[in-house]
Amino acid sequence: MKLISSGRPARASVRPGLMALLALLTASVLATAPGATAQEGRVKAWGSNSNLALGDDAATTSRQTPAAVPGITPSDISALTSGHEHSLALLSNGTVESWGRNSEGQLGIGTVAHQAVAATVNNLTGVRAVSAGTLHNLALLSDGTVRSWGYNNAGQLGDNTVTQRTTPVTVSGLTNVEAIAAGGYFSLALMSDGTVKAWGANTYGQLGDGTTTNRSTPVTVSGLSGVRAIAAGGNHSLALMSDGTVKAWGYNASGQLGDNTVSQRNTPVSVSGLTGVRAITGATNANHSLALMSDGTVKGWGANTSGQLGDGTTTDRPTPVVMDGVSNVRSIAAGGSHSLTLTREGQVKSVGGNASGQLGDGTTTTRTTVVTPVSGLSSSSLIAAGYAFSIAA
Repeated sequence: MKLISSGRPARASVRPGLMALLALLTASVLATAPGATAQEGRVKAWGSNSNLALGDDAATTSRQTPAAVPGITPSDISALTSGHEHSLALLSNGTVESWGRNSEGQLGIGTVAHQAVAATVNNLTGVRAVSAGTLHNLALLSDGTVRSWGYNNAGQLGDNTVTQRTTPVTVSGLTNVEAIAAGGYFSLALMSDGTVKAWGANTYGQLGDGTTTNRSTPVTVSGLSGVRAIAAGGNHSLALMSDGTVKAWGYNASGQLGDNTVSQRNTPVSVSGLTGVRAITGATNANHSLALMSDGTVKGWGANTSGQLGDGTTTDRPTPVVMDGVSNVRSIAAGGSHSLTLTREGQVKSVGGNASGQLGDGTTTTRTTVVTPVSGLSSSSLIAAGYAFSIAA
């Protein structure tokens, strides 16, 4: 759903062998479960509209309640994902639409002009999953290879360069990929053997290879096997294991690794006391993490200065806490300072920072507990959270 440094924007995916679970697994991310089918009704967005993030015909006014995103038919969408100020929609025909900020070519349309209305990403077909990072994107193709485009200052495109790309390029040496996650300025890939590859920025150890060296081609995350889903935050990474536990590594100043410390980790550590996890997501633009539990509840940890963990406080949490007021959840998304949940009934609920109206409750009031279902949405099946905006379909 994934800025960088001490607080930037990420999302999650799962292995094809678990496609039955895919509709239940998030994230920043990939926002929501790739492969889900959007219900009838228009795609809607709310919150900050800086650099045309809401895709509403060139207006730049923030929205405190959902407004339609023109030019996209929800029935054709199988996944949504959002970066800092841009979004991607994966269509059922395997192509990708993009809109919003394009200063680094992150829309993949061959220019750096911001886009108010959705446009098709160039030369990209046969896509089965997408993930938006802060200023770059990843696409997983049906042949198990990965394409990338956008900002590339730290090698996050994985093409063995640090050259910005306004159209998709191939990530070097990757085959048999089963899931992808784009973080702040780095990228992750889940391999068919249950291991994880990583590339891009590594200042905080977010690549998990035991170093802090940036990588412009994929390296293997140390000591990980049996992974079934991945997610990327601003500068941290998450892996959902086959036994329902979670591993984390990278930046940890706000406790976003969940190991009851604020110590940076260059290799994976276990998130404390977390079992029975069904899906994970990290805030691509910031420093909190969320887990969807098997009983339909949600737990969160890390940064909480705007109440984005939904536990009624603004206290950072180095171990998971329960998000109050949500149940029967099927999908989760993490924004810069806010969080979204989607229930099995199709209701979208929100919590956290709201300065731009990203909670969709008609106000700009920060909420430390989950607000009532976002109005103006009916039977949503997909959600995504950007830095200060939200999308549902």
